[in-house]
Amino acid sequence: MFSDKEKYHRFDKKVFLATPKMHGEELLYIKEAFEKNWITTAGDNVNELEKYAAEYTGCKYAVGLSNGTAALHLAIKLAAQKLYKGQKPGASLEGKRVFCTDMTFDATVNPIVYEGGEPVFIDTEYDTWNMDPLALEKAFDIYPDVRLVVLANLYGTPAKLDEIKEICDKHRALLVEDAAESLGASFKGKMTGSFGDINVISFNGNKIITGSAGGMLLTDSIEDADKTRKLSTQAREAAPWYQHEELGYNYRISNIIAGIVRGQFKHLDEHIQLKKDIYERYKEGFKELPVKMNPFDEKKAVPNYWLSCLIIDKEAMCKQVRGDKEALYIPEEKKSCPTEILETLAAYNAEGRPIWKPMHLQPIYRNNAFVNRKGYARAMSNAYIDEGLVSDVGMDIFDRGLCLPSDINMSPEDQAIIIEIVKSCFN
Repeated sequence: MFSDKEKYHRFDKKVFLATPKMHGEELLYIKEAFEKNWITTAGDNVNELEKYAAEYTGCKYAVGLSNGTAALHLAIKLAAQKLYKGQKPGASLEGKRVFCTDMTFDATVNPIVYEGGEPVFIDTEYDTWNMDPLALEKAFDIYPDVRLVVLANLYGTPAKLDEIKEICDKHRALLVEDAAESLGASFKGKMTGSFGDINVISFNGNKIITGSAGGMLLTDSIEDADKTRKLSTQAREAAPWYQHEELGYNYRISNIIAGIVRGQFKHLDEHIQLKKDIYERYKEGFKELPVKMNPFDEKKAVPNYWLSCLIIDKEAMCKQVRGDKEALYIPEEKKSCPTEILETLAAYNAEGRPIWKPMHLQPIYRNNAFVNRKGYARAMSNAYIDEGLVSDVGMDIFDRGLCLPSDINMSPEDQAIIIEIVKSCFN
């Protein structure tokens, strides 16, 4: 083990957080689209991709869309229209609260606001870094009129989907499952992206498989699938001219992008294995450090290992403070913090990332309600208070955690150097 950070050489070629791995079949499907002149939002690639996605996830229907956010928007719109049929089409959640994952990318949350809704953020739990079922149950105690829950599976790890689904059913709430990060992961033998009343996946450039863009809405309802196709093509009516009776969107996936994803889908399980190998190498390499890898329930869940992350033990944290855009830390012997590790990786031309900053801490959502397992927690500001219990688990994981380089194009030799660089931060 190196004792000196200066012992390393900068990587000549940057080691990224996560980049695509291409195989060649993608080009064949793109070529097919060119030869058939289907350079549009229809064609064999779109049709076949929708079949692949439905069969793989176990859903009856899949609708290809321009990206995961578009899929989430239409999923939330459809769910809201089911629940609140009297609402006007342009803002189907106007005046309604929606429970949602707190520690996630804001794409999970923003579509709620597109539809006029008010996100209520549910705290995270340590077992999976996902929505805490106990906090969700407490939220229903506080806001018993809520009928919609939006759940994300963080970093490819399934949430406690059985418990969350049971709570939703108990309170007659619909569940939208955001499986953008977890395609290929499973819970109790069932694929993520199939637990919600409506579900979404993403093919963004850094996902486990990609088309550079693209997403998918997944459902067991033919009515929802047909409605999605209509809304995503500007809500055209079945008339011989352009007839519109409700607000629509230009959200359909390109036949070119669908061809890329179609070629990628054949390699999904291979990509998951490569990601698992990266996770396991980190876990072995860090076994002597005061850190833990992002967790999952080995008896119930099989993640897709999209991103490998770590969290530093509390006693091994040096002093660190973060503002909205900058961070500072004080180096301490045998201790470190996410800021130090990320800055050190960057100095050697390797890319890590902070954990998703919880939504209730984001400036845009700082006035929204936040609920932990003890109740309404917006007034609490310190993660290490409240009779020895952590009052804000998401903030704690954000403070102590980070995402490691998890690129499936990274060689084991490069990863070994990454491991030693991280170790050096604790010397």
